[in-house]
Amino acid sequence: MSRTQRLWLHGSVALATLTGVVFAIMKYFMKSADEFAVANHPWQPYMLAAHVVIAPALLFILGWTFSNHMLPKLRFGDGTRRRSGLASMALIAPVAVSAYLLQIATNETLRNAMAVTHWITSGVFVIAYAWHLLSSRG
Repeated sequence: MSRTQRLWLHGSVALATLTGVVFAIMKYFMKSADEFAVANHPWQPYMLAAHVVIAPALLFILGWTFSNHMLPKLRFGDGTRRRSGLASMALIAPVAVSAYLLQIATNETLRNAMAVTHWITSGVFVIAYAWHLLSSRG
């Protein structure tokens, strides 16, 4: 993987994670003083918008790195860091599908299920990705 790809990948994962976590904190852990407020924090809609814009860029960058990092390592890798890489790679589809369904679901039960699925798969992806990065340091 080129240095440029590495920087774009790490940056997009960091930004998607940051905007997702900040949005979740604003939505689920803050309470507006105004009982009629649509958002719990004035920046909440902007965090969601930033997350929704950054996430497809992250998917594009993951696709960009697939052909010259993930696929060759999957086919010909020496086995080091294989578990963390496979774990990260396996979570890409559930994160993306749950995010897409979360945005288009009109049924509240499905929406809640996709939200929980997205939180869990995203959280595990970030942990697996960090594990993958940290295991390369040793």
